[in-house]
Amino acid sequence: MNRIRELQKKYQDYDRRLARIRKKLEEKGVFIHPNALVESENIGEGTRIWAFAHILPRAKIGKNCNVCDHVFIENDVIVGDNVTIKSGVQLWDGVRIENNVFIGPNATFTNDLRPRSKVYPPEFVKTYVKEGASIGANATIVCGVTIGKWAMVGAGAVVTKDVPDYALVYGVPAKIKGWVCECGRNLEFNEERYAKCVCGKEYRKTKDNDGNEKVVRIK
Repeated sequence: MNRIRELQKKYQDYDRRLARIRKKLEEKGVFIHPNALVESENIGEGTRIWAFAHILPRAKIGKNCNVCDHVFIENDVIVGDNVTIKSGVQLWDGVRIENNVFIGPNATFTNDLRPRSKVYPPEFVKTYVKEGASIGANATIVCGVTIGKWAMVGAGAVVTKDVPDYALVYGVPAKIKGWVCECGRNLEFNEERYAKCVCGKEYRKTKDNDGNEKVVRIK
C-alpha cells in the first residue's frame, strides 16, 4: 500500500512539474498542443509544438520553430531558430540543428555506429545539419556526418558522408547530383563555373583543399 502511495505522489509531482513548465512557456509565447508532452523549459518564443510530440528535459529549441505531430526530441539535442520538424521525426542525443533547417516527415537520424541492446557508448556520435539545409521525407542520416549550409537531401536518401554546402544529394547511398540556390532552385553553371539563379543570387563553383568541388555564394 505504501508503494502505491509513493507512486501516486511521484506521478502527481511529475504532472505538477509539467503544468508549471507549460504555463511558463505559454506565458512567453510558446504554443503547446494539449496532447503534447513537453519536459524542457529551453524553448524559444513563437515556437509551436503539436499533438503527441515529446520533448525531454534538457533539449534546447530556438524561436519560431514548428514541431509537428509525433516528434520525439532527446536530451542532448540543440535546435536553432525558424526550424521546421515535420511529423514522425526523432532527434536523438548528439543531433545539432542550425537555424532555418527543414526536416521532412519520417526522416531518420541515428547516433550509434555499432548499436547493441543495453550497450551504450561513452558518448553518442554527433551529427550536424547546417543553416538552411533541407532533408526530404524518409531520408536516413547516418550519424557522424555534416549536412552543409543550404544543402538539399532528396526523399528516401541514405546519407553516409558529409554533404557540401548547396549540394543536392539523393539515392542509396546519397551522392551529389547537382547544386541548389538558397531559394531551393537548381543552379546551372556555365563554362566559367558561374551561376545566377532567377532569384538574383550568384554563385561560383570551385574546389576545396582536397580537390573536391564546392559552391560558394558570391552575391
